[in-house]
Amino acid sequence: MTLFKIAGKNIRKNFTNYFLYFASMIFSIVIYFTFVSLKYDSTIASASEGSQKISSAFSGAAVVLIVFVAVFIWYSNSFFTRKRKKEVGLYSLLGVRKKQIGRMLFYENFLMGILALIVGIALGAVLSRFFVMILMKVMGYAVVADFSISPAAILNTFLVFMIITLITSVQGYRLIYRFKLIELFMADQEREKEPKSSLLIALLSVALIGFGYWLALQNMLTSKAWAAIGFMLTPLVILISVILGTYLLFNTLTVTLLKLARKHKKSYWRGLNLIGTSQLLYRMKGNARTLTIIAVLSATTLTAVGTAYSTYYNTRTNAAVANPNSYMFIGVDATATGKADQAIGQAMGHKVLYHESIPLLEVDADTSGLNNVQGSDEQSFTVISNRDFNRLAKLQGRDDVVSLEGSEAAALEPVFMEGISPKYIGSSIKLKGNEINKTIQFKTLKKYNVLNLGTVYSSIVVSDDMFAELKPNAKYMAVEAYSITDQDKAKELTKQLEEILPEKAGLSSYYSVYSRGMESSGLLMFMGGFLGLVFLAATGSIIYFKQLTEAGSDKARYVILHKIGVKKREIRKTVAKQVLFIFALPLAFGIAHCAVALSALSKLMMTNLIVPVVSCMGVYVCIYLIYYFLTVHAYCKIVTNTK
Repeated sequence: MTLFKIAGKNIRKNFTNYFLYFASMIFSIVIYFTFVSLKYDSTIASASEGSQKISSAFSGAAVVLIVFVAVFIWYSNSFFTRKRKKEVGLYSLLGVRKKQIGRMLFYENFLMGILALIVGIALGAVLSRFFVMILMKVMGYAVVADFSISPAAILNTFLVFMIITLITSVQGYRLIYRFKLIELFMADQEREKEPKSSLLIALLSVALIGFGYWLALQNMLTSKAWAAIGFMLTPLVILISVILGTYLLFNTLTVTLLKLARKHKKSYWRGLNLIGTSQLLYRMKGNARTLTIIAVLSATTLTAVGTAYSTYYNTRTNAAVANPNSYMFIGVDATATGKADQAIGQAMGHKVLYHESIPLLEVDADTSGLNNVQGSDEQSFTVISNRDFNRLAKLQGRDDVVSLEGSEAAALEPVFMEGISPKYIGSSIKLKGNEINKTIQFKTLKKYNVLNLGTVYSSIVVSDDMFAELKPNAKYMAVEAYSITDQDKAKELTKQLEEILPEKAGLSSYYSVYSRGMESSGLLMFMGGFLGLVFLAATGSIIYFKQLTEAGSDKARYVILHKIGVKKREIRKTVAKQVLFIFALPLAFGIAHCAVALSALSKLMMTNLIVPVVSCMGVYVCIYLIYYFLTVHAYCKIVTNTK
């Protein structure tokens, strides 16, 4: 029998042990092939009108994916080398030359890689149309995808994963040369020493994480700590503090807590808690680095996916904030305005909910009286009267009324940001211009606008009397404001209006902001979701491999326990607790790190992220639970198998 056939037989016999590794590789190949296929897809190119943004985004995501998958496959492959040491030692003892053993291991890994590559590309080709339709849907395009396979995507995927497979195969080849014969046979008998604990370092780990959390939750624009450290350096300080604190926590604090649990005799001696606690204690330092990596990756994945989904989730809200009217334009050309009104009134699939002509003024102002104002002391404002503001606010469904008298004014700031936007309330500005010299006092601030930001300047509301006084000398303009049904599906109508109205009309629409938001946020969510799934599959697989490696080492102990009368049910219960501890630790801290990061982002973005973030966390935990149950089942199968 040739070495190639022996390698194939070994794969068939041990396929159960390799299955999750094999499945993770296939999943990674499918996702990578999908990203490369979408880059070259003609349907997406035509729908997005040849947007380079999509092609560049997929190219960047593919590079990130290559690096991560390469590290994951290398890391996973190293776990299998320990399981094969005894087998490799036996071959060597029977007289098989090192070169032949190395070639056999090379063939095994190479065959696995080629098989995963073939299956992955085949599945990717079948599923690529489905992924195209998902992307079109989340980006807001109504396009039917035709089935096609990109030869460039196949060649790209094949070359990338062939290189990765060759590298990992060489790693397997070198196994026989890296260890002495005695080391290969004694791999399963390696004993860990009881780790030392330090209360000081344990407290330091908590302090580092706490400091990182505190610094992240500060308002970066007003915080003295951010200013002292530096705005560019502070995020790096937060990252280092949290990662180092997490490592020390897993390396020392958990050891300290497990030793304290051991002193609690009543629970320690109950059932098989002694076995589970001891195994966790002795291996915690060895697992600390892996658990830290998984916690940080989980936090990064959840933060990225949560942010992407939050942006997508709030697309409608953000579009309504920017342009609360379906359409708004300045009536600079009576003929064009009439044609536009006719086009909106006769648009198929849309009904006009309201049409209002709103008189507005453009006034220059001296803003030196505003608190914390940024930039120049001179600014142009769009002025709307108190009566017209209330009328338009009511039509837009806002249960809010402004009541102003004399020189009182209200500021409209839909993108208000604490620390950046001026503190309007209590401040005053001087309106100036041709025979205009008025001072107005801001009575209130509204964090929304009734006018489209694409048509007007920064807006203020003045009393009706003040508006009448300013009107003779200020630049006057009448804007047309429309609201229609199904405004998020008004692509054709928007294009028609853009052709009818001149550029100086300043046409702004809800659809234009909404479609751009859907395109960019949908693309981000698609990439974030799929990359997140790859990261999740990889981190879950790493824990799975590590636990099964430890299960092989623990098998003899559990066999002895079973022989002296310990029931398999009790062994399963102990294994479930032990594995839960390993799975729960990085997941809990990953979620905690993510919650802090997203809390800081929500303040910066002035957006409520609760619903999308909780949804992402729920999906993440559910998938992690699947890995947990698979690991428990496989672990128990190994340690309870007495054959």
